[in-house]
Amino acid sequence: MSALPKGFLSESLGRIQPSQTLAVTQKARELKAAGRDVIGLGAGEPDFDTPDNIKEAAIAAIRRGETKYTAVEGIPELRKAIAAKFKRENGLDYAPSQTFVAAGGKSIIYNALMATLNPGDEVICIAPYWVSYPDIVALGGGKPVIVEAKIEDGFRLTPEALSRAITPKTKWLILNQPSNPTGACYTRAQIKALADVLLEHPQVWVLTDDIYEHLVYGGFEFTTIAAVEPKLYERTLTMNGVSKAYAMTGWRVGFCGAPEPLIKAMAKLQSQSVTHAASISQWASVEALNGPQHFIPERKKIFEERRDLVVSMLNQANGIECPKPEGAFYVYPSIRKLIGKTAPSGKTIATDEEFAGELLESEGVAVVHGAAFGLSPFFRISYATSNKLLEEACSRIQRFCAALR
Repeated sequence: MSALPKGFLSESLGRIQPSQTLAVTQKARELKAAGRDVIGLGAGEPDFDTPDNIKEAAIAAIRRGETKYTAVEGIPELRKAIAAKFKRENGLDYAPSQTFVAAGGKSIIYNALMATLNPGDEVICIAPYWVSYPDIVALGGGKPVIVEAKIEDGFRLTPEALSRAITPKTKWLILNQPSNPTGACYTRAQIKALADVLLEHPQVWVLTDDIYEHLVYGGFEFTTIAAVEPKLYERTLTMNGVSKAYAMTGWRVGFCGAPEPLIKAMAKLQSQSVTHAASISQWASVEALNGPQHFIPERKKIFEERRDLVVSMLNQANGIECPKPEGAFYVYPSIRKLIGKTAPSGKTIATDEEFAGELLESEGVAVVHGAAFGLSPFFRISYATSNKLLEEACSRIQRFCAALR
């Protein structure tokens, strides 16, 4: 295949990288297809199926002929359901006109940042961060300002670190909790402490990514920043979606609540890109939000058991320190003690990326290296798979670590 002409691709494309979590998942798929015994722990995707009532709602929508274009912002029935969800679960009063639907949570973030960033605007991203945040900021011409959340602070942003990071150019703080990749959550008091800093800087908006809100463990109580500090309501975008709690990753529906002028700006942008989320997915999401919710705590209990299994087994591996997260379905273990050791292949492990590569080659376990999330030397495991596979994967990791010299 011939190369593209020099200068043909946009300069903005050069500011971003392909999603490394998706790349690891694809590599695991390819190795499996080639006959390798590979356990993929890279995908942030529940292994549960979409509940039957949601599927049936989608089928009914197809049969009713709900297959035409919808409003850019989403069908009225879904926007009403989103407003009711925010009130019921988060204590937030958003009118349907203050809600917005997009093709996944990532599209909400993309639309919000593309609609608001000017060259040089700064966006605070907390490392370790979800891989797409800095790249979307960069694509929009903004500057990602990376603030490290240390393992000794539970991978949480401290008020002091937030205060130091804010400048007159800061436009957004992206706050994701429960966190991908660490599973870290913030108590109401910890969120209030961050909010107090933000109140001193009226130019800074908050994009709070609450996609994992239903997956919190051990009695932890989730709360979101606009509910904790109502004074921030007018400069907060509260993002969520159906992907994780309802096991609907492939349906591609994310949603948010925000001040109406921002909603209109995001709709203007979306009208010139994907137009709207798929009509059938929107009708399925109406049923997800309005229908039975009993399966969420049932599945949460299973995730909590998996978390405890993985944390216990990884902490028994030589040289691994694995904190116990409060939420989501990830762990983010430290391999600081393993850097500099030699793998069975004879290669010296100098980085977490090399650790992940050697683990895949030696034991057939696919994980995502910490540098992808902006904080090394760590790696991320998604425990959204069966106990049997998790036990086998963790046994292989133990064996790999024991073989390091």
